[in-house]
Amino acid sequence: KLAPMSDFSDSLDPIVLGAERKLMLTGTDRRRTAYHEAGHALVGMLTRGADPVRKISIIPRTMSLGVTVSAPESDRFNYDKRSLLARLEVATAGRAAEEVVFGDETTGAENDIRQATQLARSMVGRFGMSDEIGFVSVLPQEGDGWAMGVSQVSERTRQRIDDEVKRVVEEAHAEAIRLLTENRSRLDGIAEALLREETLDQPQAYAAAGLASPPEDEAAPVHAAIPIAT
Repeated sequence: KLAPMSDFSDSLDPIVLGAERKLMLTGTDRRRTAYHEAGHALVGMLTRGADPVRKISIIPRTMSLGVTVSAPESDRFNYDKRSLLARLEVATAGRAAEEVVFGDETTGAENDIRQATQLARSMVGRFGMSDEIGFVSVLPQEGDGWAMGVSQVSERTRQRIDDEVKRVVEEAHAEAIRLLTENRSRLDGIAEALLREETLDQPQAYAAAGLASPPEDEAAPVHAAIPIAT
């Protein structure tokens, strides 16, 4: 007899999400974490090109206080620009939710900021996805033969790369704030459900947001899951 899919999901949680930590969060930290993860999840649900949200949790894990997991329906090896912009918007949405709800910022978005910056820099300097920089590779990669990992570009070009990366991330952040502000009741719904249940699977998460859940593909590859940690 095959075990239920929920049993497989439970057994894989420590691998995908990280091991649980025995932390006693204050009520304030727990509520902020719930909104942070709800922000990631809701922007993922509302943004064209984003992977479906598979699970949300506010149980403290190895390196985070909470986590949102998204995964495509099948393995992906090539990403279009819209999908990468969607991933940027989702990455910035945890901090955006804190700003919308609490009006301030915390250190909880450190990993999100790092992910967003690295992705934007790759889009601008490696993937030719910036009109400002153009269809050129301006960041060093392994095997390029550039000494000490420093690309042979001018100081002016490096400054343009930095400016373009900042612009791309800031636009994604602004879009996340817009979506969360316009859908505040959905954001509240997810956060409140997290505070009650601590962990939401895909159908529960979409139901809490008042949105239809995409068809749940039980064969969705776990190794493709993308955790976005607080």
